[in-house]
Amino acid sequence: MKNRHLNNLFLFAIPLAVFLGFATMARSQGWFRTGINMGQATVRLAVPDFGARSTDPKLVNLTKVFNQVLWNDMINSGIVVVVSKSLYPVSAPQEPQNVDFNAWSNPPASAQMLAFGYTEIRNNSLVVTARLFDVQSPKNPGVLAKRYVADLNELSARDAAHRFANEIIQTLGGGIPGINLTKIAYVSNQTGHTEIWVMDYDGFNPHRITNYPNLNLTPRWSPDNSQIAFTSYASGKPQIYLHSLLTNRRISFPSYPGLNTTPSWSPDGKRIAFCSSMSGTPEIYVSDSNGMHLQRLTFGPGVNISPVWNPKTGNEISFVSDRSGAPQIYIINSDGTNLRRLITAGGDAEAPSWSPNGLFMAFSWSVRETGHWDIYVIEIATGRIVQLTQNAGRNEHPTWAPDGRHIVFESTRTGRRQIWTMLADGSTPKQLTTKGSNWNPNWSN
Repeated sequence: MKNRHLNNLFLFAIPLAVFLGFATMARSQGWFRTGINMGQATVRLAVPDFGARSTDPKLVNLTKVFNQVLWNDMINSGIVVVVSKSLYPVSAPQEPQNVDFNAWSNPPASAQMLAFGYTEIRNNSLVVTARLFDVQSPKNPGVLAKRYVADLNELSARDAAHRFANEIIQTLGGGIPGINLTKIAYVSNQTGHTEIWVMDYDGFNPHRITNYPNLNLTPRWSPDNSQIAFTSYASGKPQIYLHSLLTNRRISFPSYPGLNTTPSWSPDGKRIAFCSSMSGTPEIYVSDSNGMHLQRLTFGPGVNISPVWNPKTGNEISFVSDRSGAPQIYIINSDGTNLRRLITAGGDAEAPSWSPNGLFMAFSWSVRETGHWDIYVIEIATGRIVQLTQNAGRNEHPTWAPDGRHIVFESTRTGRRQIWTMLADGSTPKQLTTKGSNWNPNWSN
């Protein structure tokens, strides 16, 4: 392998390529939508603005924040059709007795579900009373009734909206929890240094969590979201660092000889897989989460890098290897047995990410015929492939949200590498970052 290729492997855990004859846009694949727990969004949900119970400027402003966040969360959910506000009745209800069932269930709104409520200030706290009604069942309409008590600030108002949105999503989406309180770790150079940052799932509240010289790359959340493992060049060569989000301090992990990079946590949080050249060639190793009880898994030629665990079983690890001459994705049992190649259609395949249900693998793939980098998903059992991005710059490093309905990735479609999300069928792309260059995202659990 050329040195240029080796450097790319270690710095960016590389991109991927695909044989176009096997790939079709995911939105047309019914088997795929069903497999990722999406199906077809058919429930029509109306979300009129919650009313503020006083003219207090602070309450009015926080109510606006709550309403906007709740609206955006439901638009992004992928499980409901949010009815346009232009079709709503003139007055929005705040109390159950104010609901005009016919006005909401009949055209033009034609809603099935109605989320409504009000805000007020009590004992110097923001109090949100929220309900979800089935407006097509006026005799027994109540589905959810919640009250949220929050501090009088924007972060708390957003949190209350996220919590109510999660309740709605879990109720209407087959019991799968919403992702509105999750976070995304990523790499950013917006301060002039390449550091690890964290932001809310919707791009709000971005903040830097590391402060080391040189490069810091490949952040990966621990299963309990209390730590982030990443690759740092702070010592001059890549080593595995662990950062505690509880204490905001580095946690000890051994500095093994050679190059050590691309850490990944096991689903139970007890082990870490990573790439190391301590034996002379870059191989996949597994250790306890403190770096002890080291086990080497691969013995192949070339570079073996970017391990990721099967989150459903914890018994398999996918990784990238160029043993065939170009980067491709392989799977191996966590004890080092049963090695097999996953992507066989050629090109450069990289950055594997297992879906939460263990059935699919998202990855980056570069097609030799076009030279484009795009995001694809393969159904592991059958080998069926769907293409999620197309004709929109370089798209790389996908990782799944814990609901299995969303994917975060990096893209140059605006001219510079930025973090984007989309539904797992490739629809509804949304840009999250704008300042500097941002890449290598990883979704919290």
